[in-house]
Amino acid sequence: MAKRFNVNGACDPNRHYMVNLDERLQKIQDMVDAGEYFTINRARQYGKTTTLQALTRFLKSEYEVVSLDFQRLSTNSFADEQTFIRAFASELLDKVSSFPEGIGEKLDKIVKNAEGKFSLQDLFRITKMWCQKEDGGIVLMIDEVDSASNNQVFLDFLAQLRASYLERPYAAAFQSVILAGVYDIRSIKRKIRPDEAHKVNSPWSVPILEENRGRRPALRRRRTQMAGFPWNIAADFDIDMSFSVKDIANMIDQYENDYHTGMDIQEISQLIYNYTSGYPVLVSRICKLLDEKIAGSDAFPDRKSAWTKEGFYEAEKRIVREDNPLYESLMGKLETYPELRTVIYELLFNGKSIPYVATSPYIKDAAMFGFIRDENDRAVISNRIFEAVLYNNFIAEEFITSKMYDAGERERNYFFVGGHLDIRRILEKFVETFEELYSQEDEKFLENVGRKYFLLFLKPIINGVGNYSIEPQTRNSERMDLVIFYKGEQNVLELKLWRGNAYNQRGEAQLSGYLEHFRLKKGYMLSFDFNKKKKPGIREIVLGDKLLIEAVV
Repeated sequence: MAKRFNVNGACDPNRHYMVNLDERLQKIQDMVDAGEYFTINRARQYGKTTTLQALTRFLKSEYEVVSLDFQRLSTNSFADEQTFIRAFASELLDKVSSFPEGIGEKLDKIVKNAEGKFSLQDLFRITKMWCQKEDGGIVLMIDEVDSASNNQVFLDFLAQLRASYLERPYAAAFQSVILAGVYDIRSIKRKIRPDEAHKVNSPWSVPILEENRGRRPALRRRRTQMAGFPWNIAADFDIDMSFSVKDIANMIDQYENDYHTGMDIQEISQLIYNYTSGYPVLVSRICKLLDEKIAGSDAFPDRKSAWTKEGFYEAEKRIVREDNPLYESLMGKLETYPELRTVIYELLFNGKSIPYVATSPYIKDAAMFGFIRDENDRAVISNRIFEAVLYNNFIAEEFITSKMYDAGERERNYFFVGGHLDIRRILEKFVETFEELYSQEDEKFLENVGRKYFLLFLKPIINGVGNYSIEPQTRNSERMDLVIFYKGEQNVLELKLWRGNAYNQRGEAQLSGYLEHFRLKKGYMLSFDFNKKKKPGIREIVLGDKLLIEAVV
């Protein structure tokens, strides 16, 4: 059976193209050998389940590995202590092929007990006896552990694991315990609330989203009670689970050996990494699109034409536009946690510089959910694909009421000349529309909405055919470089606030260098100038062999 790229469930090396995990698995085994208990908490679809399954195979020659998945347990399994004990014992009996003498019988007795005479302490007495009799040690792994985290029974279970760990110098215990999920189990108790209605409440000190004149989010804070849980026995899990360029190249090389497309593996791997930052499911999804959707399409009739830079940009456009469970999860978090929404908005549209402080609850949780990562001690959006999806989500919320979106939609056909996207015409019409609608607005308001309004204007023009991305190294409160893709063509546009002629000249030089990077001779600038004596309109600037077309509003 031919291998495929997989984005649904765990990957199997016999059926799927996948990254070689041996180096990561060896590092995890080193932790297991040292007897450490730890959590693998990563964002959704980050390869946790695949890693645990691969680790089971990796460790089985040296340890008895018991791999459980709490998603197999129903909500009722955590209704009370007795029900949980029976469900847990049943899972052990189902997963372990053979027990030392007497252990299986004791667990079976718990499962069949309907009168509720056993406690968690009784369950752990049995596991201690099991650990004592098992040669080589037992490794307990529990996947999707946070699916059970919103109840006291689970916390009591963690407490027993902790007590067992602390008793290890004097009593038998598991060699290692590995808990995997999105949430960090060490702080999971702050999710607990006394009544069900609060179980989805944010664990943060919550900044509430307000609207300033219906346009700009602002922050207001209220206090929440936070409680820690002493899962302080957990060792740090610092192993990088993202895919490097080398990892991606290794996976694609397996595919190339099967299909001989003649692709430039290094170039394609670098492109995929640049847009995904190695987020595992995004890497595999792009590869899957190239193999199953792009290849064989009208524009890319075979695999050779698909696995190219042009084919990649088509795949990137499709992955940004699609609806999938990962995106649904991200958007759900924005709805549930208004403070997270505010942080993401500030990063995207206002270029706000937010320090990456690991002890900060909102930074910790934004990273945990997969929205942000640490880059030189600053919080940045995790990858370009998430960034584009988030931009589209925020912009989509204003489609119905936005006059800028309506203007772009109404004039759409005007912006194409000979099948090519005419950026100059887009800028001319945007300046005209912006001046007509917002020339009387105050400076502070315009600073905060200028970028968003241009993207609202651009979106209906390129929608369905083109796409855009933000160059991350240029995004700040005063400057942002936008790369617009349309039918294989690239256009670079700098969005900036006017800060005087000297600053503007530096911006022109920076854009010229950026054009050199993209091997382009023509570039564009959109400057938001709040000087009362400004002259709105279009001008051309020649810098060496580059032509810069600047629009001023």
